[in-house]
Amino acid sequence: MNNFTYYNPTTILFGKGSIAEINTLLPLDSKIMILAGGGSIKSNGVYRQVREALTGYSLVEFWGIQPNPEYETCLEAVRKVKKNQVDYLLAVGGGSVLDATKFIAAATLYEGNDPWDIMGNRSSVKPALPLGVILTLPATGSEANGNAVISRKETSQKLAVSSLTLWPKFAVLDPETTYSLPERQTINGIVDAFVHVTEQYLTNDVNTPLQDRQAEGILLTLIEEAPKIKADPNNYEARANIMWSATNALNTLIGCGVVQDWATHMIGHELTVLHGLDHARTLAIVLPSLLRFQKEHKMGKLAQYGRRVWGLSGADELVAEEAINKTEKFFRKTGIRTKFSEYGIDAQTCLVAAERLTSRMGPVGEQGNLTREAIETILKNSQ
Repeated sequence: MNNFTYYNPTTILFGKGSIAEINTLLPLDSKIMILAGGGSIKSNGVYRQVREALTGYSLVEFWGIQPNPEYETCLEAVRKVKKNQVDYLLAVGGGSVLDATKFIAAATLYEGNDPWDIMGNRSSVKPALPLGVILTLPATGSEANGNAVISRKETSQKLAVSSLTLWPKFAVLDPETTYSLPERQTINGIVDAFVHVTEQYLTNDVNTPLQDRQAEGILLTLIEEAPKIKADPNNYEARANIMWSATNALNTLIGCGVVQDWATHMIGHELTVLHGLDHARTLAIVLPSLLRFQKEHKMGKLAQYGRRVWGLSGADELVAEEAINKTEKFFRKTGIRTKFSEYGIDAQTCLVAAERLTSRMGPVGEQGNLTREAIETILKNSQ
């Protein structure tokens, strides 16, 4: 096992009615900005619960954070934070709202000329405004980590930042808030969480049996619970299990001491920028092809994954290949397509995405062997 430091300062409130408890975690003398997306939290009752819980607090609101949150919108929020002298941020929504709020927390106190320099970890994130989270879409795990991904239209970029200063102080996870989600968003969240786990699990073996078992448990839970939600969107137990799985998929616990990949996510970000595809759908396109390309390097973990998660038996190579097939079939069974052609995207995207990523990052993947040519091959094989 590699050396690591484990840090998780986020207090989690989980379960029915937990929104009502946020006033136990927020200082009464704070001026709080509620940040949200397009207004679904008003129609599903979450907004009413938040306002009732915050009776007596000084509140400001900011609406309109997009899926794949945009830098320009975040800057509008920063200006409103400064104008109103806000000192605490409360994100109410899914991963996009959470990521945007983290960036806003950092950008508000950023002392450089252009807050975009924070992205890509090109400039260190120093003190940021404190923030809390009310999660309504389990997917990104952003409620319990210090990561954020932001898009910038002007430069056609989608970059990530990670900092200890961006961890939420608390996160409220009430599975009932997810009942009203469209099936598309629910399934996207399941696939996103699934791929978060594989990026930390299907890599080099460095003797981390506990982390492996934890990762396998999350994958098995997602596989078992996904059909239950499709059959009954108001199945509380299934919603709860998926919500907790998504949080644990990226709260840094299963990543402790392990070798991590993240190439699928990096390539997927480029595809979202180029084609506007949902983040999870880009992952479902890329992951099976990437695993097949990397099968020799990932053979040990792929065979273990096939046996422990999918119940396969036989020679390692056959088990590894069938495990990849099972993964792709799982995505398709949830209703997500796994080929570019099914979205009307031609092979030219391979050249552009590969060039954009490697010109910025160089070779990627845990082996450092995914060059521009390798990524082009992976994407061509996803046609």
